[in-house]
Amino acid sequence: MGLLSLGTPLAWEDARELSEHVRKHGIEQFLSVWRESRDRQNDPLLWGDELEYMVVVLDHAHKTARLSLRQGEILERLNTCCMKELQNLAPEDRPKFHPEYGRYMIESTPGSPFGISASELLRVEPNMLLRRDITRQHLRDNEVLMALASYPRLGVLDTPFTEPVCELPPRGVASHSLFLPDEIINQHVRFPTLTANIRKRRGSKVRINVPIFRDAHTPTPFIDPSIPWERAEFAEDPEAKLGAAYADHIYMDAMGFGMGCSCLQVTFQARCLADARRMYDQLVPITPLLLAATAASPVYRGYLADVDCRWNIISAAVDDRTPAERAEHPLKPAEPMHNSDTGPRTLRKSRYDSVDSYLDAREWNDVDLEMNMPVKQRLMECGVDELLAEHMAHLFVRDPLVVFSENIDLDDERSMDHFENIQSTNWQTMRFKPPPHGAHVGWRVEFRPMEIQLTDFENAAYSIFLVLLTQVIMTMPVDFCMPISLVDVNMQRAQQRNAVHTQRFHFRTSAQTKETREYTLAELFLGTPTMPGLVPLTRTYLDSLDLDSDTRRRLDEYLDFVAMRADGRLVTMATFVRDFVTQHHAYQRDSVIHDEINYDLLCVLDAIERGTQEAPTLLPSWYADRRRHAGGM
Repeated sequence: MGLLSLGTPLAWEDARELSEHVRKHGIEQFLSVWRESRDRQNDPLLWGDELEYMVVVLDHAHKTARLSLRQGEILERLNTCCMKELQNLAPEDRPKFHPEYGRYMIESTPGSPFGISASELLRVEPNMLLRRDITRQHLRDNEVLMALASYPRLGVLDTPFTEPVCELPPRGVASHSLFLPDEIINQHVRFPTLTANIRKRRGSKVRINVPIFRDAHTPTPFIDPSIPWERAEFAEDPEAKLGAAYADHIYMDAMGFGMGCSCLQVTFQARCLADARRMYDQLVPITPLLLAATAASPVYRGYLADVDCRWNIISAAVDDRTPAERAEHPLKPAEPMHNSDTGPRTLRKSRYDSVDSYLDAREWNDVDLEMNMPVKQRLMECGVDELLAEHMAHLFVRDPLVVFSENIDLDDERSMDHFENIQSTNWQTMRFKPPPHGAHVGWRVEFRPMEIQLTDFENAAYSIFLVLLTQVIMTMPVDFCMPISLVDVNMQRAQQRNAVHTQRFHFRTSAQTKETREYTLAELFLGTPTMPGLVPLTRTYLDSLDLDSDTRRRLDEYLDFVAMRADGRLVTMATFVRDFVTQHHAYQRDSVIHDEINYDLLCVLDAIERGTQEAPTLLPSWYADRRRHAGGM
């Protein structure tokens, strides 16, 4: 969600003049917290999840589905009315609800963090179900709450895709999009300002091209016929003249196509700074593996794509690099940032991308970092070690994107706003999070790549698996670190269609050797004769606990599910959606998802989540009974 400050956002031309001010004071704010918290020890091991839903209007009379733009009204009711209905719960147990980028999106988090004990882990799924049930109580009769990674017909031009129908045409002030009206953007000033400033800093609209899934009747070459380029307002689009839309690709041109996707994120609090750094490093190689295992977004703008994940789409959707910064070959290292007023000449990646360095494992940092050298120097002069200083200096090559006039001159000993301005708009697969000033919160690590799953059972399973894996990392002699460049390779492979079956991933052969080799996802999760798999490692950790048989059985169900997805016994959500579309009676084998297909797909997904329809290829046999037993909510 990012930093939702209240105030008046400056115009980009004025905000840019304050970039160095924000960077300078952001680092001073980090140093203040670092001095205050670098020696804190024995914080409790806590964690929490973030789930992002979409609200969909299902019109059964006309068999259409549209995105509901009532986010503001629903959130107001959730954060006022429903809290009165939960007086029987302790304040820390009451769920929290937050806005997200799209006006059809709602984020939910637990009221307070979970612990890591088995009893705490078994609270996760009921808590997620509670959040969903509370939200549903404040929807209209024709609205459903869905956990979709990408909405299939976001940005189509042939029929309305929102309810109410957007009154403004595309090409709004913020995004200038050919497809998305600004009305779909959250109305908090941060979001349209962020959208506009990414475009202004870049010097053009963002450019997103996703390879089309080629079926028997998909035109060759595929030139998107839904875009009426002959109409004046489209033909005069400067991006179109520059050939922004590639042949054989689905073209998108706005931040909303990326930040309008949903995900599952998990944040962990470590006992101390050293533990947080180790957890961060060891989870970095896991990020592409869980991206592949949770693949759930094969559809964009009414077309089937030849990818299964949203990651590169979001990366391109917020790529604010100027032409000069993105000019050179993407694999060529950029020059360091010696002049902090002008920035580096090139940046290899968007500000939404995979991690570029480890915090402790220096030997595996084989990618040259673009760095704000004055920031690195300042941090090291104040006693920050070189690797942590380089991590921060790498983040601080970026400009702040939104500056509020009320938040320019701040007390660096009390505020973290300037730091968070930079930190929260570096959207990487992992985020290293210092404690806030004066709070009972420690050093944290955020795991960010997972795609949201249809059901709370699935989201709970992946969250619980990840929690158990962090305990493996902190209590067992494992070492997953490997060249960071290979993690980047794995990130690209993870997004390929049907990656569970078609891709192999680089990974360390053991903690005792630096050797890496390529493994299937099944081998990595289930193990080989010479390498322990991730799921068996979590079971070994559970073996060390004194658990009763029922608790162990219930936790093993989550691990069984993760294993079944990783080895293909159960399909990913991306494969399920693709199979549904291609087998639908109205599908013409032309890669197009028509309104009727979309409506039927969402109805089926809603029924599966509620437990009223079985999906034996997607979910374990026990899911429907488990869901109905939970109340059929």
